[in-house]
Amino acid sequence: MGKAPLELLPEICLLLGALATLLLGSFLPRQRQGVARLVAVVALVACAVTGALALGGPAHTVYAHTYAVDDATGAVRLVVVVATLLVLALSAGEVSGTPRESETYCLLLLSALGTVVLAGADDLLVLAVAFLLASVPLYGLIGTARTGAAAEAVLKTYLLGALTNVLLLLGVALLAALAGATTHADLAGALAGAPAAPVAVGVVAVLAGLLFKAGAVPAHAWVPDAAQGASATAAAFATTVPKIGALVAAYRLLDALPRSGPAALDWPLLVAVLAAASMTLGNLAAFGQDDPRRLLGWSTVSQVGYLLMPVAVAGRAGSALPALLLYVAGYAVSNLGAFAVTAALPGRRTLASYRGLARRRPVLAGALLVCLLGLVGTPPTAVFAGKVAAFTVAWDGGLAWLVVVAALNTVASLFYYLRWIAPVFRTEAHPAADAGSPAGADPREGAGPARGSALVAAVLALVLGVVLVPLAGLLGSPPVR
Repeated sequence: MGKAPLELLPEICLLLGALATLLLGSFLPRQRQGVARLVAVVALVACAVTGALALGGPAHTVYAHTYAVDDATGAVRLVVVVATLLVLALSAGEVSGTPRESETYCLLLLSALGTVVLAGADDLLVLAVAFLLASVPLYGLIGTARTGAAAEAVLKTYLLGALTNVLLLLGVALLAALAGATTHADLAGALAGAPAAPVAVGVVAVLAGLLFKAGAVPAHAWVPDAAQGASATAAAFATTVPKIGALVAAYRLLDALPRSGPAALDWPLLVAVLAAASMTLGNLAAFGQDDPRRLLGWSTVSQVGYLLMPVAVAGRAGSALPALLLYVAGYAVSNLGAFAVTAALPGRRTLASYRGLARRRPVLAGALLVCLLGLVGTPPTAVFAGKVAAFTVAWDGGLAWLVVVAALNTVASLFYYLRWIAPVFRTEAHPAADAGSPAGADPREGAGPARGSALVAAVLALVLGVVLVPLAGLLGSPPVR
């Protein structure tokens, strides 16, 4: 117990950074809020450094077995930090100098902290608290745009989040009453002899909250509205980072459930059906979208379907957790790279308006090409490695039919990504891109920080795909029970 605070240094760094940015924003003049950005970056880097130093150690739990300190938690810390840094970079042109600059950084750090704690939660009560910490700041982030579309998006997100939060708390209370304990280590044994019906209600209620956080069917309705109506900063973060913690939390919960006795229900089938529904509905809805960010919103719904494949075989395939971690890392950088391109081109809100981008902005066009083909799962990107790993563990776990459905959806998704890519490489430019300056470029386009974020994300998507695949097997050692 004495070492526990030191082992939670990455989380402490995020918390202190959030508090510092909030205090700085309260005392600094509005035109000098940029200091808060520096503090946020320092907090994230400190989290990454302390988290990296803890990787490779023995898996164990702290604070009375309520929080797992293992390679899975360590991997999530690093992925969340990198993703949040990319969001900070793409937000520079949008947030700098605005009245809510420091508040935005504070909300980003708090939600990132909630995501990390959600991934490491090894106790139902910690899971509930982490869910709230990851969710509540999102409502503020999505509503910062102060537009009608943002108001509609935040209202839908809040109402759906409030409903699923109540369900999650109900499930936690029910499972705790049935088990007489809240730690994951005690659930398998304590629930083995419990009646199947109340256990099923409790687990489904908890999963409902986590599926909202992940943006999966049936709690997905907020995702496309948030992607389209919120600011680029909020949209990129909300559709990417929180689902990392939610998916790992769902994996830990399902892995802790009993595999024999009356309460040993067919959870893999339920999750597999939700995965198939998410990837299929997300793809079908994305086919007709003309707004790039709304297309990305539906794309994230489909992507979570693939991400649920390793979750469905939790405890059945030994490499399921490494596959999930590899996939979320590749997905995070690819999705954020695509959003960074839209942030660098704020005036282009239709697919047709990207016509001629390769000639005008070759760096952005290249980054967009890598990220969109990465989301499809084209080699040698990280999402390709993640999909291969996810398909493999789902097949090994006895879900061959889900692999077939996922393969068909992957092929189908190529259609709507190509609808965006094709105009980019057409020679004639869209008229909107030719107005505003003698050089023929919109002066709002190509903001340096957002362009840099897109380029870094594209490079990371390639590097993760080429270099880190052999390391996937080193991740995901379970906590000591």
